[in-house]
Amino acid sequence: QVQLEESGGGLVQAGGSLRLSCAASGRTFSQYPMGWFRQAPGKEREFVAATTGSGGSTIYADSVKGRLTISRDNTKNTVYLQMNSLKPEDTAVYYCAVDLTTGRVVPTTRAQSYDYWGQGTQVTVSS
Repeated sequence: QVQLEESGGGLVQAGGSLRLSCAASGRTFSQYPMGWFRQAPGKEREFVAATTGSGGSTIYADSVKGRLTISRDNTKNTVYLQMNSLKPEDTAVYYCAVDLTTGRVVPTTRAQSYDYWGQGTQVTVSS
């Protein structure tokens, strides 16, 4: 059974940093793209960042480029989101997800393509 569990969220002042972690279990994930999404109150879930199975290639939403960095450690079945220079508009519940589509190498920004999701972790950035 595939499970994803996020951690590391919290309350931080604008300009501060947080590091989110997503621990995956239930199978080997090193072949599959993984991503981070977020959902703010009253808004739709939006793409944040994603990485290939190896972690060698990444993609980002324009709103987070240069501030957030996705990485993964396949020896630990864990994906990370390093969040720097945080802004109040980054406030949201952050979710990690895995895309188990066979043969997909390039990660996608489409939430519908991801098969399993974590329960989310709250990030609140105060001004």
